[in-house]
Amino acid sequence: MAGMVNQVRPPRRDDKQPYDRALPLGDPGASVRIGALVPLTRPGWVQAGRHLLAGLEAAVRDVNDGGGIAGTPLELVVRDTGADPRRAEAAVEELARLGVTALAGEYHSVVARAAATRADALCLPFLCSSAVLDALTDQPTDWVARLSPPQSRGWQVYADFLLGAGRDRIAVAAEPSVYWASGARILREYVTQRGGSVVELDARALAPAALCDELADRRATALLLLTGLPDPAVPIVRSVRRDRRLAELMIGAPAGQPEFAEWGTLLGGDGAGIPFLRYLPERLTPLGAGVEAALRERLTEAPSFVAFEGYDTVTLLAEVLRSHGTDRSRIAAAWPRVAADGTRGQIRFSRVPGIDVWQWAGAPIQVVDRDPAKPDRLRVLHTG
Repeated sequence: MAGMVNQVRPPRRDDKQPYDRALPLGDPGASVRIGALVPLTRPGWVQAGRHLLAGLEAAVRDVNDGGGIAGTPLELVVRDTGADPRRAEAAVEELARLGVTALAGEYHSVVARAAATRADALCLPFLCSSAVLDALTDQPTDWVARLSPPQSRGWQVYADFLLGAGRDRIAVAAEPSVYWASGARILREYVTQRGGSVVELDARALAPAALCDELADRRATALLLLTGLPDPAVPIVRSVRRDRRLAELMIGAPAGQPEFAEWGTLLGGDGAGIPFLRYLPERLTPLGAGVEAALRERLTEAPSFVAFEGYDTVTLLAEVLRSHGTDRSRIAAAWPRVAADGTRGQIRFSRVPGIDVWQWAGAPIQVVDRDPAKPDRLRVLHTG
């Protein structure tokens, strides 16, 4: 989910101008500053970036309405990564020079990995909101923590859903990417150990009609889209939906493209009934219910799980800053000691086997789709 680079057109603007928003810095002692990394221009997934930023900003507003950090206002210094790892690295270096106390955000996994590696080298605390790639850093670090579940956990939950639904001959239509390759590997290892099969098809080399021929010849029971949006995901979905040989085939999008409005706008009814991963509980906390209403008004649409991840990121950082101060070393040392009530449950960090950053092990996971009878309604199909 969080990690792919999708070709989604952002709001109209001059693409040559960076979307680097920094609130006025003024006296460095006048506020407690957090650097925020967000994809807000192409080739980043712009709507995911908007939702992430909306959650971050809403939480900053609520923290400041509640007295800030010991009476000092909290301030976001936002940098657009544009889904570019090098741009993210440069932003981390700039934000470190500006004196931010910590970093927050980022949606795309490959970008978050670059940012986390640079933050670790600079000894700058980084709370990653949404990226799921297991290997977020090259080595164990105390400087980086993460809210979203690692890809291995989320995609295994998705595989359990597929196998439970009798979908054990799985094809993945994938584009070249560290994130997609990691997801395909997780699925292949997990599914084959349980008697199923996973075949990889090159979504870039195969035209949609040729892809449909492959699916029919291999008698696939599920097709997973490990691709960008709109191309080639949209043409593939349309072709599969219109191929009578594939009437019983389940289409899936584990990375979460159907969560956002562009999916329905581009595909209409064809985009319903396509299961994806999202990181929400069965019920939001009382805090989450209030935040949901505020985010819906702010975004003028239903907030995605990414918006809640943004809100929880600032909520957790604010708790760290209140209890341990603004010194970077003390912030990093606080990851295993802090707990905060977020929109989706109580957040605590621990060491998870195979993961080199501090991890919220209790992050909720759901498999969800859009109801074919009412595509604007989401159905929970499986939880993990």
